[in-house]
Amino acid sequence: SDATVKFVNPLPFVKDIEASKRFYCSTVSLSILEDRGNFVKFANGFAMHDGGALFRNVFGVEDTSAPPYGRGNLVLYFEETNLDETFARISQDVVLIHAIREEPWGQQVFRFFDPDRHVIELGEPQ
Repeated sequence: SDATVKFVNPLPFVKDIEASKRFYCSTVSLSILEDRGNFVKFANGFAMHDGGALFRNVFGVEDTSAPPYGRGNLVLYFEETNLDETFARISQDVVLIHAIREEPWGQQVFRFFDPDRHVIELGEPQ
């Protein structure tokens, strides 16, 4: 068979999908391609899902644990050609992890948290 598994995108759980939509549209400057209420896909392929609804769909029960979603164990990586300009525009509006710095592999990046404390990494194109 020629069937190959194609990776499409991660689908992070978010606590408040309206707050996350505002954050990713206004702060990160993404455009919504598809909005189905509990599921939002952005024009760059990134997508997110309302946490409670996704939990019910996947596991067939309510999520009664109410854990925080972002636990510092997942990085959502984006690239931006105008890194300095983007940092200047959004750094005051986000919970910053660190300012622009050069990583050991030579790339300039900065990192911050989204509303669920998922780590967002914004770097210059490699």
